[in-house]
Order: sequence, then C-alpha cells, then structure tokens
Amino acid sequence: MNFLLQLLNGLQIGSIYALVALGYTMVYGIALLINFAHGEIIMIGAYTVAFTIQLLLANSNLPYVLAVIPTIIICTLVGVLIERLAYKPLRNSPRISNLITAIGVSLLLQNLMMKIFGAQSRSVSKIFDYAPIKFFGANISISTVVTITVTIVLTILLQLFMKKTKYGKAMVATSEDYGAATLVGINVDSTLTMTFAIGSALAGVASLLYVSSYPQAAPLMGSMLGIKAFTAAVVGGIGLIPGAVLGGLILGIVEALTKAFISSKLSDAIVFGLLILVLLIKPGGLLGEDRKEKV
Repeated sequence: MNFLLQLLNGLQIGSIYALVALGYTMVYGIALLINFAHGEIIMIGAYTVAFTIQLLLANSNLPYVLAVIPTIIICTLVGVLIERLAYKPLRNSPRISNLITAIGVSLLLQNLMMKIFGAQSRSVSKIFDYAPIKFFGANISISTVVTITVTIVLTILLQLFMKKTKYGKAMVATSEDYGAATLVGINVDSTLTMTFAIGSALAGVASLLYVSSYPQAAPLMGSMLGIKAFTAAVVGGIGLIPGAVLGGLILGIVEALTKAFISSKLSDAIVFGLLILVLLIKPGGLLGEDRKEKV
C-alpha cells in the first residue's frame, strides 16, 4: 500500500518535471540553446499564482485554479521577453556565449525577485481543496490526479501541434536546418520566439501544479527544479518530447521511492547518479540516438 502511494507521489512530481523538461527540450531541439533561466520562469509563475489568489480570488467564489490563466500569460510574456532581449542578439554567436547569458539571466531574475519580495518564502493558499480519492485503500489527493492528467493531455496536444499544424512543422523544419527553413519561406525569428512562448506557457501550468503540491513561492525555488527537469530531459533524450516526459516520470518515481525507502538525504545523489549512468550507457538518452559529429 505504501509502495503504491509513493509510486503515485513519484508520478505526480515526475509529471511536473516532465512539463518543465518539455520547455528545455523544445528550446534545445529547435534553438540548440540550453535555457538555464527556464527554472526562474517557474518561480515567477509561482509568485503570480500566490498574488493572483491573494488579490483576485480570495474574496470571490471563483475557484483558485483560475490563477492558471494570468500565470500562463505572465510566464509566456517573460519567456518571450528573455528570448528577445537576451538570446536573439546572440543568435549567431558561439554557444558558450548563449550558455553564459542563460546563467546570467537566471541569476538576474533570482536576485531581482529577492530584492522585490525578500528572500523568505511566501505561502500559497491550497488550490485543490477537495477530499482525497480512495484507490485500493490508499488516499490519493486531487492535486496528484490533476497533475498527472494535465501532463498527459498537454503532452498529447503538443505532439499533435508539432506534427499536424503549420507552425509545428515550421518548428521541426527550423530544428533541422535554419538556412533551408529560411529558403522555403519560414520566418526563423518568429518560430524561435514561438518556441520560447510555448515552453514558457507550459512552465506556467507547471508552476501552478507545483505550488498545489508544495504551497510556497521562493526566489530560489526554480534552481533545483530547473536542474532536475533538465536532467530529466537529458535522461529521456533532449530534443525529444516523449523523451522529456519519460525522463521526468522516471526521475520523479526514483526520487519518491528513494525518499520513502532509502533516505531523503540521498534522493538527489541517486537522481543525478542515474543521469551519469544513463549517459555512460546511452549518451543520447533513453529515446535519443547517438550521433557522431566531425570536428
């Protein structure tokens, strides 16, 4: 019974990792950029959820889950703004320049939020205030069910968007070859901006699901969450949507089972040890293909 409960907990946090990893994997797969500021978009989303509930929803009869609407809008705008101001001017620069810029943007957002709201955590009201569901004798929280379901639905919709729509096909073409995509009439700049927008919107959804399980917002909350989501993307195969989801779920389950049955102090070590193991055995990730590049 305890194993089932921990497995569901792992699927819950793994689903959040998966949503965040989707942002990493889309940006890397199309723009070949590791956006280390992506975790800070989650953090901004968490603060947006907290203030939306406090200022708009606390004194009304509306459900707190509606905070997801302004959260998605704010996270999308922040993501697009970061791409336009920080990454677009460096598009033809060496990758190390983009990497350093991404780290700089991450630190800037962390310290900016610390300056505005202080270093202390801010509590968030309970979003899904419903009785738990009984499943084989285990009490499953509504937030667990919602988190897993939303992740599955968004993953399917994202896959359909990439394969069936004009804009999704433009993203795939851009990821294959910038020059060829430009020659066939694809606006590469707009496509890259759309990639950041979609990834940031997913981060907005993930931030609400995260604070529904861990009800607080803090300036540094995005750091470890972002690193684990990036790890999930690498484990599954960075650049692949199914790989990001698979990696997120695996990391979530491993983390939950480690905390429950081994030691909570060792959970992060085992998670990152799994990353090393996967890279040693299959450098391209579980669903990725190993590629050889001529230097």
